[in-house]
Amino acid sequence: MAHQRTSSTVDSVKEPHSVSLKVLRLSRPSLSVQHPIPLPTPSPSPTNSPSSFPAPAASLAYPSAKNDAFILSPLLTLPPAFGSAYVGETFSCTLCANNEVLPGSSPSKVVSNVRIEAEMKIPSSGIPLPLQLGPETASEEDEEEPKAREKEGVDLEPGQSLQKVVNFDLKEEGSHVLAVTVTYSETTPMSGRIRTFRKLYQFVCKGCMVVRTKTGPLPSSGEKGRTWALEAQLENCGEETITLDMVILETKEGFRSQGINWEILSEGESMEKPVLMPGDVQQVCFLVEETINKDGNRPEPTAEGRLIFGILSLAWRGTMGNRGFLSTGALGARLK
Repeated sequence: MAHQRTSSTVDSVKEPHSVSLKVLRLSRPSLSVQHPIPLPTPSPSPTNSPSSFPAPAASLAYPSAKNDAFILSPLLTLPPAFGSAYVGETFSCTLCANNEVLPGSSPSKVVSNVRIEAEMKIPSSGIPLPLQLGPETASEEDEEEPKAREKEGVDLEPGQSLQKVVNFDLKEEGSHVLAVTVTYSETTPMSGRIRTFRKLYQFVCKGCMVVRTKTGPLPSSGEKGRTWALEAQLENCGEETITLDMVILETKEGFRSQGINWEILSEGESMEKPVLMPGDVQQVCFLVEETINKDGNRPEPTAEGRLIFGILSLAWRGTMGNRGFLSTGALGARLK
């Protein structure tokens, strides 16, 4: 998981808790890399030199009778660390509360009513955002009281655990803090009490795509409305190769747009989506046309003298299928 900040214990008791918390980020695996040994070529050698060579299969990531010289193997490798979090992606992690009471321990303890709650602190807000945990353990027939269902606890036998999954769409750069609170009831033959502890996990979200735009007017007749060309440079500033799935200009009322990018194909051609390696730049362009309604009215500019066309929406996926989505701010042109 990310860097764990100092945890704070709500209850005043200093003895160890009967429930522990494990937080693990859910990330897609990657293909294992292998470095095959090239096949030896026969060549004359002195009689006293060794004639044995290591078998090429010894360098493969898994035993195989086929000599596959490709650097990627069919094996999957789990991420060795937390990795990077990027704007536009969905941050997912699993929260696991474990009953650490050993069977037959003295005095005997019963752990019940275990609940997990999570919040996310984002850079632009001082108020943490409550997160919805899943999957739901209750039946679908109880949909009338969703809040009461979230407050229900789970009784855990020694060695059992309660697992929840949390998903959060990353929309801004900067430091994020995941706060997880565990509450449970601890009962002994002599007494019972409610105990609570809270742990904080901090990670930094970085930008994956950098968008630079430029707008210029085009010659047009006054009857059909004005026309502009909107150009955008899309730079992959992440650490992973990505494939652009979609780049569209969502126009507001009074404008329409047409993309002149890779989706324009001749008859018989197949569309190849752009692949951006780290540091690569893809340039796209849209034709924006002003529409005049039946009354002859044109879109009104803002107080600063700008016409707002709409927003640019991007969608991409990584090498293992992880998806990302990003929308820019309002784009337009300044009237002269």
